[in-house]
Amino acid sequence: MPPLNRPLRLAVAIDGGAPQTASAFVDRAHLAERGAFDFVTLDDSLGQPAPGVARLDALAVLARVAPTTDRIGLVPTVTTTHTEPFHVSTQVATLDWVSRGRAGWIVEVSATAAEARLVGRRPAAPAPELWHEAGEVVDVVTRLFDSWEDDAEIRDVATGRFVDRDKLHYVDFESATFSVRGPSIVPRPPQGHPVTVIDATPSHARAAAARYADVALVRTDDPDVVRAARADLRERARAFGREPDRLIVLASLPVDLDASADAVALAEFAASWHTDGVTDGFHFRPRNPERDLRLLVDGTVPVLQHRGLARHFYPGATLREHLGLPRPANRYALAREASAR
Repeated sequence: MPPLNRPLRLAVAIDGGAPQTASAFVDRAHLAERGAFDFVTLDDSLGQPAPGVARLDALAVLARVAPTTDRIGLVPTVTTTHTEPFHVSTQVATLDWVSRGRAGWIVEVSATAAEARLVGRRPAAPAPELWHEAGEVVDVVTRLFDSWEDDAEIRDVATGRFVDRDKLHYVDFESATFSVRGPSIVPRPPQGHPVTVIDATPSHARAAAARYADVALVRTDDPDVVRAARADLRERARAFGREPDRLIVLASLPVDLDASADAVALAEFAASWHTDGVTDGFHFRPRNPERDLRLLVDGTVPVLQHRGLARHFYPGATLREHLGLPRPANRYALAREASAR
């Protein structure tokens, strides 16, 4: 059994299947919450859906899910390539407010010419460029989260003052592809920074994940590949001045179950990988969400709970608390306090 300071982290994708309606995603999120998963993910892209398939905006759908759930984390995919960083920041911050501190976001890039033509902002770029830019987007988005100090809102009816202007900050960020002045139009999110998730499977995404991600995903069923990726990500994180243990690495695995499947076998598999230090947990991607998610919640999770590997309830209220991640200090508040000494 793994030591208590290495709890098994569990996440699950709720996309896929048809028809895709907001109510279906609400039901799936409720089911995952019953299984005490750390968070659910909802995929999205800028590409056109297949004929006959309706695809809803992931951020908007999880904003609809948020008020109906109490504890589970909500993590949509957000494409940074053709989206203004300022808008990314306000949307993710809004989801954190709507969910009362349970938001995250999966950083994704858009590499195809077809997607570039849909937006018309600029031509497609090589993957290394896109992931370098994605890292810059994460950087400026977190600066925008910090552009309001936690106590910037005054809401003083007597004086008519809503904010303390000394506690709003310009971010003044400029890169080769965008510039952002700030401050944000949304107050600092409840978590300080909603949880950043990056799929670190592509080699070009590895540096951004090591530098900026709270959670990194690795899509493979080969334990040696996951173990090596986890070690590499943590070593890179250390080189960036981060505490390696603050980077959670999850194996992202497809799940295809049926009524005759041995749910105990999947639990044994998950337990062995975790105990052997292969991964910090799992991000399951059900092939059939309606069937597989229920089998995970009613079959696999109870076995892991019985063995003391998975929790029975949420000990905290925010996604950062679920994952054992601290709430980041506000960089501008720290700088202001330091200059005042």
